[in-house]
Amino acid sequence: MTSDPLAARLTRVPGPLFFPVTAYGPDGGLDLDAFRTHVRHGIDSGAAAVFACCGTGEFHALTPEEFRACVGAAVEESAGRVPVVAGAGYGTALASQYARIAEDAGADGLLAMPPYLVVAGQAGLVAHYTALAAATSLDVIVYQRDNAVLTPETVVALARAEGIIGLKDGHGDLDLMQRIVSVVRRDAPEQDFLYFNGLPTAELTGLAYRGIGITLYSSAVFAFAPDIALAFHRALASGDDKTVNRLLDGFFVPLVELRNAGRGYAVSLVKAGVRLEGLDVGEVRPPLTEPEAAHVEELARLIERGRALLEDGA
Repeated sequence: MTSDPLAARLTRVPGPLFFPVTAYGPDGGLDLDAFRTHVRHGIDSGAAAVFACCGTGEFHALTPEEFRACVGAAVEESAGRVPVVAGAGYGTALASQYARIAEDAGADGLLAMPPYLVVAGQAGLVAHYTALAAATSLDVIVYQRDNAVLTPETVVALARAEGIIGLKDGHGDLDLMQRIVSVVRRDAPEQDFLYFNGLPTAELTGLAYRGIGITLYSSAVFAFAPDIALAFHRALASGDDKTVNRLLDGFFVPLVELRNAGRGYAVSLVKAGVRLEGLDVGEVRPPLTEPEAAHVEELARLIERGRALLEDGA
């Protein structure tokens, strides 16, 4: 950890936000050596931050002991080069427990995933996230998706809360996001609040989110093809829309179509991609299941096509 604020560190290094998969061995247990290699490769490839044990990292499938080990390993591999943000979820009590584990393991911040199962009102969501933020000294990014979709007024309340520094949007309603950005800017102008595009394969909506001023995003592709992800990130950031559209049409749109071919592919297909690139990170844990063999073969062809597009544009 460093004394610099997390928000400043997340915006200082240009690059996608890296969400590593969690590696398992042949017996299904944690493979920390493979996980460390995966994290180290991502940092060396240009990640702006490591988000460990979040959705792509199968937070739901990890025991507290495994969670602590993975977060600690990510912190050690980062060695302060980029921030490490850990997932925290379930109900308020358990989420706070995971937050304290992450703090003890040296994490720089937390990604607060939706509370488990229940569909809560806005006041309940505010109470949940503010209690989580109060549980540690770590800064918190709230993950909006599924059963935790927030109104602009709720986001204003969260932006004003001690320790909550940003909102990651996995819901995908651009009208809502524009209203959130506008209302927070109007009603909480003193807050330097961050916004993240957190949709699966966020590159697909990168142009749209850039249009409303949201440029930070998580990249699942970075986990298995960092060269393609970085080329897209550079093009999007520099306004090279010709390259952006070439990669969208030839790689990212077909990838999303493949991702939508099976349930849980937002995680299991990413893990298959990491294995295709030569690092054995094992299979996903139940209730997720592995992609069909034909879909893994199609993923291999897509990665090859994406790299051909990079060569064509060089």
